[in-house]
Amino acid sequence: MEILEIQNLTKTYGNQKALNNLSLSIPKGGIFGLLGPNGAGKTTLIRIINQIIEGDSGKVFFKGETLQPKHISQIGYLPEERGLYKKMKVWDQLVYFARLKDMPAALAKERVDYWLKKMDIISWKDKRIDDLSKGMAQKVQFISTIIHEPELLILDEPFSGFDPLNAEIIKNEIIELKEKGITVVLSTHRMESVELLCDQIAMIHRSHKILEGRLTDIKQRFRPNTYEIKLSGINTILPENWNAYPINGEAVFSIPLGQDSPNGTLTKLMQYGEVVGFKEILPSMEEIFIQQIKNHSYE
Repeated sequence: MEILEIQNLTKTYGNQKALNNLSLSIPKGGIFGLLGPNGAGKTTLIRIINQIIEGDSGKVFFKGETLQPKHISQIGYLPEERGLYKKMKVWDQLVYFARLKDMPAALAKERVDYWLKKMDIISWKDKRIDDLSKGMAQKVQFISTIIHEPELLILDEPFSGFDPLNAEIIKNEIIELKEKGITVVLSTHRMESVELLCDQIAMIHRSHKILEGRLTDIKQRFRPNTYEIKLSGINTILPENWNAYPINGEAVFSIPLGQDSPNGTLTKLMQYGEVVGFKEILPSMEEIFIQQIKNHSYE
């Protein structure tokens, strides 16, 4: 079941199309990666989902219903450009944001207390935002996004500004939210985060969708059919086109299978020595990302 369905969405600013007849489906549950270079149209799409702006044409459905203002309370949004009231105290600010999402006052205070303790910043609850370090303020912003336990959580560059330790904390929180059944849309340039977290992705480039699907399927689709081989006990000269250089009877190298099956290639390899390693080389998401952007050009 899709929690969000985008159908033929178009948005134009002057003579510039930010989204061009874009369609995509975001299934309920899991982590969905929204990828693309700067200026691709990701932020415009996110703003339309959050009803900050409207599309020129096309439709957006939330849980099967046309997207409406009532759905905002079921969506959490962490923008790339963070926005906190710098003179307001942490506790007061988080309670305020929770109340904006129609949470009763008692529940709002209970949730704020829970999250401040969970993120290990309860001792800072009476500090003003401008007294916090950037990392601390980022944690407060993250809490403000998830305080109402939304069904759909949109995170735009959620690791920006975090040191590696705190980035790991946020990563684990995202995984925990997914396990609770919350759907997460992750917009990021960090391809290592996509590899670690995302179940499905869509890639947008110059207002067009150029790629969509399950992460595992996409990596298989772009596999080069090449394997890394490790041979031991090499007892003869290896073929020149393998570019393998044995040292002390061992060699690690890569070869394309061509028309051969993995089993057929293994059989051939065994005549040269003992096969102690045979691993398929799959492209990284960063490699796929770069190649797809290069392959798609739009006027």
